[in-house]
This record gives sequence, C-alpha cells and structure tokens, in this order.
Amino acid sequence: MTTKLYQLKTFSCPSCIAKIEKMLMKTKGIRSAEVLFNSSRVRVSFEEKEVGSQEIKNLIEKLGYQVIGEK
Repeated sequence: MTTKLYQLKTFSCPSCIAKIEKMLMKTKGIRSAEVLFNSSRVRVSFEEKEVGSQEIKNLIEKLGYQVIGEK
C-alpha cells in the first residue's frame, strides 16, 4: 500500500472536504482518504496495483480542485 499527500490550491469552503473524500472512497483501490482543510492537502492511501497516483490526481482535478504538488 502507498500513501501520498497531494497539495491543492486553498480550499474556499469546508464542504470541499466531504466532496473530495466521498469521491475518493468510492474509487477502487483507495483504502483511506483524508482532506486536511487548514493546509489544503489530501492524504490518500491506495493499492498501486488497482489505482495510480496520476489517476487520483485526475479524479481530484475533475471535481474542480487543482493539484499543485504531491509527496
């Protein structure tokens, strides 16, 4: 299992948290997803055999949140 931290542009509202977490937890291969509102980061644990980091970034950006970095 892999854990990555995605840096997003600053969130404008707390409802972003539920929107992103709900979408990620529906994605096959993602074991946990946590949005850190104050730092505008998303911590995701996932199985690389089932979903890739680029796919996760694409899913987040599809919701309208720009990913500006990852660790």
